[in-house]
Amino acid sequence: MDNEQTYQGPQRVFSGVQPTGALHLGNYLGALKNWVDMQNNDPGAERLYGVVDLHAITAGYEPEQLARATREIAAAYIAGGIDPARSAIFVQSAVSAHSELMWLLSSMTQMGKLERMTQFKDKAGKNAERAGLGLFAYPVLMAADILIYRATHVPVGEDQKQHLELSRDIAATFNARYGVEFFPQPEPVIMGEATRVMSLQDGTKKMSKSDPSEKSRINLIDDADTIVKKIKKAQTDPDALPDSVEGLAGRAGADNLVTIYAALAEKTKAEVIAEYAGQGWGVFKPALADLAVEKLAPMTARMSELMADPAQIDAILSAGNEKANALAEKTVREVREIMGFWG
Repeated sequence: MDNEQTYQGPQRVFSGVQPTGALHLGNYLGALKNWVDMQNNDPGAERLYGVVDLHAITAGYEPEQLARATREIAAAYIAGGIDPARSAIFVQSAVSAHSELMWLLSSMTQMGKLERMTQFKDKAGKNAERAGLGLFAYPVLMAADILIYRATHVPVGEDQKQHLELSRDIAATFNARYGVEFFPQPEPVIMGEATRVMSLQDGTKKMSKSDPSEKSRINLIDDADTIVKKIKKAQTDPDALPDSVEGLAGRAGADNLVTIYAALAEKTKAEVIAEYAGQGWGVFKPALADLAVEKLAPMTARMSELMADPAQIDAILSAGNEKANALAEKTVREVREIMGFWG
């Protein structure tokens, strides 16, 4: 194979979010805020952030809501600080090469690896035999999402590390099978204090869009009063804040609120503890609520402006789709050549 089939391109960052509900504080602190930091601190890298709507249809969804939900995720990206002039914001389903590469990669993905995916087990539950093929195979689509851009770095939360490891395995399998160094090994990027934000109602469970309780999460579209009420009712315990981070051990609700404060304030948990050691929740919760409103209110306002002008969002997505398609079509064309397809 010639040198064009060895990855020699720039550092390239890819990540994405499903349009399956309003983004919440965990999405912002665990993903979006970190994407913005990477954008601002590493101007030389290429960045692609997708609204991964093909993943959204692997479970029950409302077809009439999908397009609006897609725009809402894009609006959150922009309101959160992703600059369309520096980072491509695109829609996964508008880039058909994702689906094609997924099929090509599925031919070299072992069933045993997919069966070990913990998220499939969690989502399928006791009805695994009745789950759709898409839900079972979506880690291969996730690998295609990353590899179609030959991404070198993927900002992920702790719960996505298993999927990224599969992407690395598939890339290595492809390279070994065809005797090329075509796909780079994508590296995980895990940043910040809040790599895993937990439910406000149960500090042992991850904050989730699918939680039936609205009190469990702060949505990026929540107004100030709603944010204050949710934090006021958040799970804690009778004890005051400790004088060290170690003192948060076994106190899931308390640890979660300190983690959220640290991430919003861009401080370490140790710095937050030093400031509030010995204080009760009657002091800490109002301080956290004020901080959350301060950080999130401008984002909420900007999202509302964008959603009131869908043509503006669509123009940004169209431009992002064009860039994503140019990169993706080149990759899948070269993959076909390496695999021996006609034409």
